Amino acid sequence: MDDFIATTRIPFDGSFRLKDHATILKEAPSKEELKQSVDKDRKVIADLQPLLYAEQRRSLLLIFQAMDGAGKDSLIAHLLSGVNPQGCSVHGFKSPSKEELAHDHLWRHAKAMPERGMIGVHNRSHYEEVLVVKVHPEYLLPQGLPGIDKVTDVKPAFWDARYEGIKAFESHLAASGITILKFHLHLGKEAQKERFLERIADPDKQWKFNAGDLKERARWKDYMAAYEEALARTSAEHAPWHVIPADDQWQSRALVVRIVRRTLETMAPKLPLPGPAELQALKDSEHALKAE
Repeated sequence: MDDFIATTRIPFDGSFRLKDHATILKEAPSKEELKQSVDKDRKVIADLQPLLYAEQRRSLLLIFQAMDGAGKDSLIAHLLSGVNPQGCSVHGFKSPSKEELAHDHLWRHAKAMPERGMIGVHNRSHYEEVLVVKVHPEYLLPQGLPGIDKVTDVKPAFWDARYEGIKAFESHLAASGITILKFHLHLGKEAQKERFLERIADPDKQWKFNAGDLKERARWKDYMAAYEEALARTSAEHAPWHVIPADDQWQSRALVVRIVRRTLETMAPKLPLPGPAELQALKDSEHALKAE
């Protein structure tokens, strides 16, 4: 598992090609072994998270992007199982509201950044602005952007500026103490079809299916091109992208949970040491309690 993790990390030189990454691991541990790996790594995450919270110096931001049906929701649920809810926050971003459209496209995402000591999860993120919006440039028109009055006004330079803006935004976050991990759950088109059919057939999962998802599925090639460029243009040392095979959900869960564990171990959060004043306050409190 650890050996494979290195191959999921996208290089920072723009050479990334999505077709070079498989949507499933051909040689992988068994399902039972993957479950055991997830359980083991979650325990370590659960042990390190209180230290991050107590340290109050840094935070961890996990970004998930994928095509519909890739299993983001269930992966996040498995990842955070056992973590103190007080120390984490999860944000799912839908279509922007009227208030959000009145601000720049990063405004609502900046508001949702994790506080120091927190693990923040963004289920979809500011990358929607260079993914779904790039596939559907008509979504730019309600944003009231200067010089963008019709779709034909959107030129390649516009997207170049958005990529650069995202990179600058994430550089600022990293400099402010936020460790950033970005995951693309790489789902195959055939696997998506199977999951959609499963949702339609299962009464307990029918609520998850939206007929509009088929319209987006019809634009599969456009989405793959948008993903490839966005990931290649925005992977950086301080904000790396990982391409995670997602045709098998236990494979994707095990890989992501292991990467998060390794990142927290590298961060090595520690309990804050009390200074002289705090130590005296502890002694005074102990004395007062024993004197009751």
